[in-house]
Amino acid sequence: MKDLHRTIRLLYTGRSQRARQFRYGLIVFDALTILYFIATAALPTTPLISLLNTVLGAAILADISARLWISENRRRELTRIHTLADIVVIGSLILAPLFAENLAFLRVLRGLRILHAYQLLRDLRSESTFFRYHEDAILAAVNLFVFIFVTTSFVFVIAFEDRSGLAGYIDALYFTVATLTTTGFGDITMTTPTGKLLAVFIMVVGVALFVQLARAIFQPSKIKYKCPECGLNRHDPDAIHCKHCGTSLKIETEGANGT
Repeated sequence: MKDLHRTIRLLYTGRSQRARQFRYGLIVFDALTILYFIATAALPTTPLISLLNTVLGAAILADISARLWISENRRRELTRIHTLADIVVIGSLILAPLFAENLAFLRVLRGLRILHAYQLLRDLRSESTFFRYHEDAILAAVNLFVFIFVTTSFVFVIAFEDRSGLAGYIDALYFTVATLTTTGFGDITMTTPTGKLLAVFIMVVGVALFVQLARAIFQPSKIKYKCPECGLNRHDPDAIHCKHCGTSLKIETEGANGT
């Protein structure tokens, strides 16, 4: 068991080529499952979808179990937002077959797998130089993407569950985007107090996320690198000295390190 534990830990945390390939595989798996659960949120359950859900649920459970097994602080690992989201996803997959009707809110809960996008960002930060150079813009885009699809799920459950499958989910997505951009076509509106309050929330938070994304795209790019002397953690990508204290920096680049 010790050898197995060591092997798994090295796969998740090691620097070997094998470990890097394994982590890249996890990144691809997470991205594909996020897209799958979003795409199937409003689709009726078929035998093929049930089989895929079972396989994906087992794979997600295996990933959580492995992370917990090698973690030095299991309580902290359990309280991470992406771990909690995955537990909810697994729970929705387990509960769905127990109901005669595949309740929409259970299918929508699987979309919370999108919160795992933040785990993807953490992995990419350590694996990709391109990501580190464009982190602000990528993070702002992910924040907006997550907000849109998590909010769409709530809108679908609150107001569009009675509409047929995919068409209802598209209506929910359409309403969400029209509301957060303050376009306000008025062809789809909320009539209940809960729905109206949700629309207000979408408008306020959505506009703020759009501004954040625009600022990240058009402002000069910075890279995260903590100065060992003063702690400043935002620098120009080609900086060789800290602007605050003048300490020499060694920021990784695609060419040579700064000296």
